[in-house]
Amino acid sequence: MTEQSIPVGGPTLAQHRNLVTEIPGPKSRVLHERKVAAVSAGVGVMLPTYVVAAGGGVILDVDGNTLIDFASGIAVTGVGNSAPEVVDAVQHQVAQFTHTSFATVPYESYIEVSERLNELTPGSFEKRTALFNSGAEAVENAVKIARSFTGKDGIVAFDHAFHGRTNLTMGLTAKAAPYKSHFGPFANELYRVPGSYPYRDGLTGEEAAKRTISAIEKQIGADSVAAILLEPIQGEGGFIVPAEGFMAALVKWAHENDVLFISDEIQTGLARTGRLFASEYEGIEPDLVTTAKAIGGGLPLSAVTGRADVMDHPQAGGIGGTYGGNPAACAAALAVFDKVVDEKLADRALHIGEVITNRMHELQQNDPRIGEVRGRGALQAIELVHPETKEPDAQLTHKIAEYAHKNGVVLLTAGTYGNVIRFLTPLVISDEVLNDGLDVIVQAFKEN
Repeated sequence: MTEQSIPVGGPTLAQHRNLVTEIPGPKSRVLHERKVAAVSAGVGVMLPTYVVAAGGGVILDVDGNTLIDFASGIAVTGVGNSAPEVVDAVQHQVAQFTHTSFATVPYESYIEVSERLNELTPGSFEKRTALFNSGAEAVENAVKIARSFTGKDGIVAFDHAFHGRTNLTMGLTAKAAPYKSHFGPFANELYRVPGSYPYRDGLTGEEAAKRTISAIEKQIGADSVAAILLEPIQGEGGFIVPAEGFMAALVKWAHENDVLFISDEIQTGLARTGRLFASEYEGIEPDLVTTAKAIGGGLPLSAVTGRADVMDHPQAGGIGGTYGGNPAACAAALAVFDKVVDEKLADRALHIGEVITNRMHELQQNDPRIGEVRGRGALQAIELVHPETKEPDAQLTHKIAEYAHKNGVVLLTAGTYGNVIRFLTPLVISDEVLNDGLDVIVQAFKEN
């Protein structure tokens, strides 16, 4: 496709599903052959359909197919792909300068992003922020900061957790394949305990928290724990929403035992769940919050935000990096924050969630293979099971996703057992496009 024929992205794209070839099409297949020849086989591709433009709720591929986007680049493009406000902000910034490294010659936009995150994240206390590039990098730095402040080493993570693919964060991540297999040994002083999985453990939030706290006290000891690290809704683990009261009980215990509570909001943050941050559902104020994905609007940006006394504890130069808080990414983030707030995208997320849950509950009534419909806002999932036993049905999950892909819906799976379909639409998707995509999912169940 020549430069002149590349379509304009953003909301100017026609907002409807339109398939003109099979998926993937012939041009995508040629590109995928080049990928196989040039790119490490360790870099997997879920759907080898190659994009040329995207915006609103759709993606346009090299063969001219328009697919419905139920993935948002794994919860990154919440404000939409190529959102005009973000594009304009980035173009203006790169025309001024692309990089100096904030640690060398600083710039105002880094400060502005930090100020906005201090304002938007949960917590009535004074805050500080540090900017990085990826979610894993944010988690690693949150661990560094927690250890520095507490003088303790132990970090508590949970069954079904996902926190990244670097060495430290692999140790915090629960699922072995494909994330951890053959990549060890991992960092020390990382501990895993059971969390809250209401569909499978049947426990109330209070009961699950009691079990968790018992495991921490008996197997690790509070005096050895620097921080508890928890996703308020577990992402890769299967969009597991903890039972009410679970997080609040852990926060209470943590504060009683001089342990920091870190909320990993990398996938749940910035309006995705119908609140700016999912921690708000239980009214908790984490000591530290990690963010990434949606805050950069598609550019690499992450952050750790938290209590000023905690964030200020590491020595000068102990936190940072060459590219952290890149000026183009900061410009994008400021445009994203404005769009999320001005367009009330948290409210839009609630509406999207209502549409999805209504459709999936209706489907569940006639299909017992859907064990549970769960989520908050525009972060929704269905867990697929064998009806008689409730055992995970990964095979059916694969078939549903494969059907969706072939019929023009970019759909993600998840779950420790590989049996969860997750819905992560852009928050700017239209109801028409959303329902068309859900129609494809419904049809997938009818044909499988």
